[in-house]
Amino acid sequence: MLYALCFLLFMIGLYCAVVKKNMVKIVIGIVIMEYAVNLFLIMLGYRTGGQAPIVGQKDIAATGTELTNAFINSSVDPLPQALVLTAIVISLGSLALMISICIRTYEKYGTFDITEIRRLKG
Repeated sequence: MLYALCFLLFMIGLYCAVVKKNMVKIVIGIVIMEYAVNLFLIMLGYRTGGQAPIVGQKDIAATGTELTNAFINSSVDPLPQALVLTAIVISLGSLALMISICIRTYEKYGTFDITEIRRLKG
């Protein structure tokens, strides 16, 4: 069910990016799509009842192999979290670039409407 909600959030962002004519709304749609993908990646690494993968928690009664298997079965996957942190930094850079392009376009044409900008061709 949660994956379907991520898909719904992605589709809302896609609708905003494809259908809307205002450049700022298009940028907001792209950002919503990015966050939907980030949420999906975080949910892929989630494990019910899992804990942070901190090395150093030892059980005295467990042997080496049993301890390793218990650690693997009880910890969440840190790779999606690291990927999402990297994606957030990249998306902030792309958001700054998109907003700066919107500002420059507004300074030149005086509107955010892409149909009006196409008609002006100047």
